[in-house]
Amino acid sequence: MIGAIIGDIVGSRFEFGAAPQKGFELFTSDCSYTDDTICTIAVADAVLNGRDYKESLLDWCRRYPDPMGSYGNRFYQWIHSEDPQPTNSFGNGSAMRVSSIGWLFDEWEDVLEEAKKSAIVSHNHPEGVKGAQCIAEVICWLRLMRFSKSDVERKVEKFFGYELPPMRDIKKIGAQGHFDGTCQETVPMALRCFMDANSFEETIRLAVLCDGDTDTKACIAGSVAEAYYQAPEWMIEKAVSYLPDDMLEILGQFYERIKDSCGQRK
Repeated sequence: MIGAIIGDIVGSRFEFGAAPQKGFELFTSDCSYTDDTICTIAVADAVLNGRDYKESLLDWCRRYPDPMGSYGNRFYQWIHSEDPQPTNSFGNGSAMRVSSIGWLFDEWEDVLEEAKKSAIVSHNHPEGVKGAQCIAEVICWLRLMRFSKSDVERKVEKFFGYELPPMRDIKKIGAQGHFDGTCQETVPMALRCFMDANSFEETIRLAVLCDGDTDTKACIAGSVAEAYYQAPEWMIEKAVSYLPDDMLEILGQFYERIKDSCGQRK
């Protein structure tokens, strides 16, 4: 979960700003948490404290109504509707907020079901559900089964139908100013960044350097990388320094719940 938050914060200043350059500074005063972190915290809160996913998302998003970069238009309308209903969205928001589910459930069937539940309250299009399920399941595969990266890539294609694009194609899209806001694009792109990296930090850097939806791509890539690598302690400390106390409380609950699993990562 902290992997997702690190990716979000590092990528935040590039989403609507100048294109990132190789060797960019990871954390600056221009960075902040965005809607990605708020929604990630909300989903974790729902599982940890027995809340309905919809209730928790509305609570947290209304509590933080104006994050850096704001919310996507359709999701903003959903948040502020008198009776929020699913919008048939396949935006990447369902996949960027799901990481805690891959840690908090151990049975694959439960992971898939809970990921679906977390998605359909707002993103009930089949592609929106699939994106959330894929990321949660990959996290579960990596932390419990210790699958190799090549095994993960094969299983992602077999069970979810995602063919991961080569890095050169992702970078080309970013260079052309394309904003990859859908699960169909962002999920395989983020997974390719993880596959091609040799460390947690490199995963985050690759995702950001691909430009486009930098915070969400790095959020998703970071969430997966955390289940495979040990996130550097200094990066964790920097990321939590950006978070308010109520988010830190949920983060603390999460790691207290999964503390036995954390020591098993590479």
